[in-house]
Amino acid sequence: MIPRTRTADALRGSRSGAAVGAVAAAAVLALATGCGSGSDTSGVRATSRPVKDTGITAEPGERFTLTVGQNASTREYWYLVDPEPDGSVLLSRGQVYAAASGGGAGAGGRLTFTFEAKGKGTTQFTLLHCTFTTCQGNNASLPPATTGPSAMPTTAAAPPAQAPERITYTVTVR
Repeated sequence: MIPRTRTADALRGSRSGAAVGAVAAAAVLALATGCGSGSDTSGVRATSRPVKDTGITAEPGERFTLTVGQNASTREYWYLVDPEPDGSVLLSRGQVYAAASGGGAGAGGRLTFTFEAKGKGTTQFTLLHCTFTTCQGNNASLPPATTGPSAMPTTAAAPPAQAPERITYTVTVR
């Protein structure tokens, strides 16, 4: 997410500002996934993994990313939830959101989670996918207070609430 500044706010109101914002978002995504030069002086590049590849093998020091679609305008968010990885085996290196290029208001974007293999062993972590019908209180910064389905809608024509999607990953560091 690009921090709000006077310059950024001024640019948001112009067409050239949209282009600058798209370029900045792409640069942030490149840095988060280990592409390009960034402030990380370790020289370690991250490997992008398919989200549905839940069995991951890595070497100590290796970084990998998982990228998912996210759209705040439809209250669609992803969270790293319990069980979080064992820190002696795998560290979460954070997440970075990049808005869709050329997308207007409500277009959504991509959220990239970065992890680093630390020491030998096996650990698990879970990503929780919440939509407005599956989690209560979900927002960009905090996971929902419950992992159960949201309350039933008040109209009889609405479909029943569903449980949120949970993807649990098993990471083995050799």
